[in-house]
Amino acid sequence: MNHVQLRPPTMADVARLAGVSHQTVSRVLGDHPNVRDETRARVLRAIEEMGYRRNSSARALVTRRTRTLGVVASNTTLYGPASTLFALEDAARAAGYTVSTVSLRRLAVETLSEALDHLSEGGVEGVIALAPQRSAVEALAELRHPFPVVAVGTGSGAEIPSVNVDQQLGARLAVGHLLAAGHRTVWHLAGPEDWQEAADRETGWRATLEAAGIEPPTPLRGDWSPLSGYRAGQELAGWVGRGLTAVFVANDQMALGVLRALREAGVRTPQDVAVVGFDDIPESEFFAPPLTTVRQDFATVGKRSIALLLDLIEGRAPSGVPGVAIEPQLVVRASTAPD
Repeated sequence: MNHVQLRPPTMADVARLAGVSHQTVSRVLGDHPNVRDETRARVLRAIEEMGYRRNSSARALVTRRTRTLGVVASNTTLYGPASTLFALEDAARAAGYTVSTVSLRRLAVETLSEALDHLSEGGVEGVIALAPQRSAVEALAELRHPFPVVAVGTGSGAEIPSVNVDQQLGARLAVGHLLAAGHRTVWHLAGPEDWQEAADRETGWRATLEAAGIEPPTPLRGDWSPLSGYRAGQELAGWVGRGLTAVFVANDQMALGVLRALREAGVRTPQDVAVVGFDDIPESEFFAPPLTTVRQDFATVGKRSIALLLDLIEGRAPSGVPGVAIEPQLVVRASTAPD
């Protein structure tokens, strides 16, 4: 009896038969030089045996432009990643490109490799990866791919092409504003340890205090959620009257929780404790009181990311590892400025 193939073979099927990774099959198909002759031959035999053919979109990479870009993202329920993803898709459309998006629960070497292989089969010309966690940046740096990749949200010091809001500058603006208002020190509610943007905001906070000759208090740590801010706010309320008069919170959602906890403890904002957030989410001007915060220009992040990726695709990017830094803006509202 002849075997009937119910579906066309995929790159994963080829990799399984050849005993190699998705990435190796992708390299062979892309004629990548860093593949051993023996491995290349084994993959080609598997391709022939299975009758694998790359789809028409992928073959178009050889003959014509597909005008399709890939985006790999995770944590898209959070304001920053969600806003960045929207801005990227909007900027790509404005440039005449369609976007193929892969959302992952976690950005690790294996999942990123599979996502890039999937996008490669779809014929994308380049990929933008939202990589706010250190592990994601490390995974991107480790992988090799047949198209340009730009990372977004990596924070400072990325060794791959990247576009970032200057998080340290944003923190310096926030803390400098509070010190200029007469506060003798500024406490900090930081974001998760594995997020590079959280680390950069903490670095900016610490450096600004130290430059003013102030020993930074021990930072508290949250997980970006209002609940973690509320719990931290309950702890912070216990320090009112013992040197706590100002708090820099690493994002607006946590700041919302802090404001509620302080209010429930009978602490007035800003008369007793001034609060600054980060992001300038649309709701922040309607907090009680309206929140002073650091605005990130996500529309510019999207435009600059797409522009850099297209420069890399066209060979116009500067030599070395191109990086784009976007300045944030301090937005002063009633949480630091009494009426």
